[in-house]
Amino acid sequence: MQGTVDGFSYGLVTPIAAYVMACVGGALGLRCTARSLVVGNSWRPGWLALGAAAIGSGIWTMHFIAMMGFTVKEAPVSYDPSLTFASLGVAIVMVGIGVFIVGYRGPTFMALFTGGTITGLGVASMHYLGMAAMRLRGTLQYDTLTVASSVVIAVVAATAALWAAAQVRGFLWSLGASLVMGLAVSGMHYTGMAALSVHLHGSTGSVAGDSPAELLAPMMVGPLAFLLLAGVVVMFDPLMIMGKEDWRDAARARSNGVPAAPPRSVTPARRSPQYRQDW
Repeated sequence: MQGTVDGFSYGLVTPIAAYVMACVGGALGLRCTARSLVVGNSWRPGWLALGAAAIGSGIWTMHFIAMMGFTVKEAPVSYDPSLTFASLGVAIVMVGIGVFIVGYRGPTFMALFTGGTITGLGVASMHYLGMAAMRLRGTLQYDTLTVASSVVIAVVAATAALWAAAQVRGFLWSLGASLVMGLAVSGMHYTGMAALSVHLHGSTGSVAGDSPAELLAPMMVGPLAFLLLAGVVVMFDPLMIMGKEDWRDAARARSNGVPAAPPRSVTPARRSPQYRQDW
């Protein structure tokens, strides 16, 4: 018997909250990735690792917030903790590979294509491994074409996000990119959910059980705390809120062995002729 699946048992609350978390993780990760492009080699791995962990945690948190609204009327749903946290690890590792490729190779076509593909596959792997962590009295079945569409969305979104991070155009640019990334990740999630059907085993009828929110909320404490700490690091880094020109000044100073000047606000009229020539 086919189960009655409801992905919006709390209405728009879970989709909106999930989208916000995807945007938060994306914003932090993109800023860290962009920051890594203008620091010395000794600091670059740290910024890239922080960015990968932020993006992976944001995507994972987005997925399971959305899953709080997922119910099957005829069967209670629970989650295997090992697979649930394994999906978080997969997201961080695969996103990290993609981020490190772009961080070290630069925004070349091949780096973006390779890094975006790996990152997108990581997002998709996290989603379907997280779905495999569900435990219920039935079998999950997927429509192959819809699953393929969700993977394509993930790869395209990841590639676009990495390209945006590599442009280093200031806070507003990264904010806009994170909003688009959040929309794409949410779209990938709900496209994947549209591919799902549940074939139940045994007797039917409504049964009681813990709600998905009660099961999943305790698992999210750690990733949410990490995103909060990552946000603090990003907010207190002075270069994080610079515009593109100031970032390039810092990169140029570093390459010349000169300490970077603190952030400043300079109007075009006050710039020297040599500065105008350089830009």
